[in-house]
Amino acid sequence: MPNGRGRGMRYKLTQIARNPFLYGMAVPGLLFFLIFSYFPIYGILIAFKNYDFQKGITGSEWAGFKNFNYFFTSDDFWTILRNTLLLNIMFIVFTTVAAVIISLMFNEIRNKYFKRISQSLIFLPYFMSWIVIGMLVQSFLGGEQPPVNAWLESLGLAPVNWMYESALWPWLLTVIRVWQGAGYLSIIFLAAITGISEDLYEAARIDGASKLQIMMRITLPLLVPTIMIMTLLAVGRIFNGDFAMIYAIIGDNSLLYPTTDVIDTFVFRSMRQLHDFGMSSAVGLFQSVMGLVFVIAANWITRRISKESALF
Repeated sequence: MPNGRGRGMRYKLTQIARNPFLYGMAVPGLLFFLIFSYFPIYGILIAFKNYDFQKGITGSEWAGFKNFNYFFTSDDFWTILRNTLLLNIMFIVFTTVAAVIISLMFNEIRNKYFKRISQSLIFLPYFMSWIVIGMLVQSFLGGEQPPVNAWLESLGLAPVNWMYESALWPWLLTVIRVWQGAGYLSIIFLAAITGISEDLYEAARIDGASKLQIMMRITLPLLVPTIMIMTLLAVGRIFNGDFAMIYAIIGDNSLLYPTTDVIDTFVFRSMRQLHDFGMSSAVGLFQSVMGLVFVIAANWITRRISKESALF
């Protein structure tokens, strides 16, 4: 008799034969990940070699862990690592909270035209290039007389040298990130809310529950698994600083580096100066490994609290 594995494989092949078009729809996605995610894994070897364009990956000399030394022994290593983690934690926390609040508010809107217009407006910043956003930030906060300072002075407050005060920028970047990304995340949460059974809401109304009680006792608890999954996915990139955002807004303003310089911008500047592809690959490998460790740890903690909210 065929074993369980053989029966399982035969069953899968039968399903594919019965639904060829349904499974065929997955082929483009599989090819995308194979070409852009799995095949490039071979490039990890660059992190352990003195990479030379002419010799290629296989012909380049083996360097061992030498490429990791430049980053880990840098005087700015701990500052860069702190900035990367702190900014990403602030981005995740505040963007998630804002997105949850927005989705809960949208769920209470009954006028479909107002709801669609509001969703479109709050979703619009997500499609804006960071270059455009950087130009907007510079127009409001840059120059000798920033428009924001004029507003502060009209309120009787002292002007601020925005491009010189590094302590302010973690909060400014967080506000910008929330403005840009909360709308997109709220759509995902709103989709999860629409999947909640209407019978639960009807039973709560019959029992005399207010809208706030329904929101806090039904909608929010049932939204927690989706929130946890999105948070775990974000944790996987917690060691990856958002290079496009940071560089488009901060650029080469060294006065703001103490609180805004992240791993990605540090590697980019080092690449411009040293042209060391082995070092950049080593840092990328470090970010990926640490991201994997954080995801596994966060998923383990989540699984201990609620198995339904865990990824695996």
